[in-house]
Amino acid sequence: MLFLLDPKDPRAPFPSVALAQTEPNGLLAVGGDLHPARLINAYAHGIFPWFNPGDPILWWSPDPRTLLLPETLRISRSLRKTLRRRRLGVTMDRDFEAVIRACSQTRSDGAGTWLVPEMIAAYGALHRHGLAHSVEVWADGELVGGLYGVGLGRVFYGESMFSRVSDASKVALVHLCQQLRAWGFAVIDCQVISEHLLRMGAQQVPRQTFTALLERWCPVPGREGNWDDGEFVFPQAPDRELAPVVPAKPIEVAQ
Repeated sequence: MLFLLDPKDPRAPFPSVALAQTEPNGLLAVGGDLHPARLINAYAHGIFPWFNPGDPILWWSPDPRTLLLPETLRISRSLRKTLRRRRLGVTMDRDFEAVIRACSQTRSDGAGTWLVPEMIAAYGALHRHGLAHSVEVWADGELVGGLYGVGLGRVFYGESMFSRVSDASKVALVHLCQQLRAWGFAVIDCQVISEHLLRMGAQQVPRQTFTALLERWCPVPGREGNWDDGEFVFPQAPDRELAPVVPAKPIEVAQ
């Protein structure tokens, strides 16, 4: 059953994610709007909007869910070399608009096309509310990569990333994980699976585990407001090579 949301009531509750369809995986509701209140409510319950140009707003909560713990990020040997060259510097919330617009540009894999103007405006509003954040990667003064997402409590919901030079989006993710770990964030939501994320330490968990994590960590005060601290950072590489890749420890909900 597909639920219809009232566009005139952005604070109306969503249906339970347990009622989401299995095919297509996670489709829960249609309609509504992209008001900040509705987006915040959606993310707090493990739901996100995703639709193509010309389509109505579609709301999703797939099962399983792909997550990354900041402390379990895997950094490959080649990426470690990139970090040690210190050619790619990183900022946060320095140019959110440029990052989301770069993410919206159509790429060879077709990614980016779902970031329609309404979505860009909606996340821009969340950014002005201090809830949507960007990581920028720079080389010689030019923006060459980055990512953006939403932070609620101690959870970061990754939305999209882009790269114009080799490893730029990976460097953004390294810095994000290091900073979130320092701030006590518990988990990064990667939404859906990709080989790229799995190689960097992401894992899939049942949706029920994910929503339990949200119930545990979203109410914990996080870091609202602008994340731009005026710094220009070169993320640090590990001091030693990583051990061979092994399955990450299964994600559990801390009591």
